[in-house]
Amino acid sequence: MSIITAVILGAVQGITEFLPVSSSGHLVLLQKIFGITEPVLFFDIMVHVGTLTAVFAVFRRDIWDILRRIIQPLTGYLVIGTLPAVIVALIFKEHIEKAFTSGAFLGIAFLITAVMLALSELASRNGTAAGTRAPSGTAVPPGRTAMKWPDALVIGIFQAVAIIPGVSRSGATLSGSLFRRLDRNFAARFSFLLSIPAILGALVLQLKDMAGGAPGGDAAGIGAAAIIAGTLTAAVVGFFSIRLMLKIIRERSLVIFAVYTAALGVLSLIDTFGTHFFL
Repeated sequence: MSIITAVILGAVQGITEFLPVSSSGHLVLLQKIFGITEPVLFFDIMVHVGTLTAVFAVFRRDIWDILRRIIQPLTGYLVIGTLPAVIVALIFKEHIEKAFTSGAFLGIAFLITAVMLALSELASRNGTAAGTRAPSGTAVPPGRTAMKWPDALVIGIFQAVAIIPGVSRSGATLSGSLFRRLDRNFAARFSFLLSIPAILGALVLQLKDMAGGAPGGDAAGIGAAAIIAGTLTAAVVGFFSIRLMLKIIRERSLVIFAVYTAALGVLSLIDTFGTHFFL
């Protein structure tokens, strides 16, 4: 893998991990487009480390607050929101891995993301945000006091669906939050905090595969320079991507992302069943 290709993949990972457009789907698609044939397990692990670093950098105060007071409602909500994805990943691990390598399901998965984003945005605009029901004058961020464990469970179920390549994790968790009519700002922050155990869980599974001798478990086939370049790019781009998404979710509609993923889904389906340029 060339350094330029690694930088492009790292940048795409940094952007799409946090924008609701599916990082896994884009990486699978780009690997097909670039014709990357060498195993990329270790590279994939490292770019995820890069995006995880970005989350820690942006949400260092939130994370420190959780670590100082582990026993608090937010911690419980994060645990509840993580469990469905863990269960699905353990039960359907082999099927998920096949979906990652084939790319055949990408078009449908992108369309699922588009539908979730559009419907949740519609539900949010037509309803009253749960955050407006929070007690006034409280120092707790809007929405948090109104959140209940069923909200976290619904968001977790949405996140479990996003294990499918092409279904956006951030898009799914944001959609779940908006369907539950949580405050948009809190929904975004909860989604990004929920990405920490999700990314860590994916890293643990990948490291387990690497320890078991899975292809791509070393840097030899890719090159240390390419891995470093991809990791640093993912971290830097991911940092600004999170900041951008926090601003978008507060001030803009998610419909633009629904349109983008719908178009990408249609193009992927056309290529899968017709042109066969990449898929």
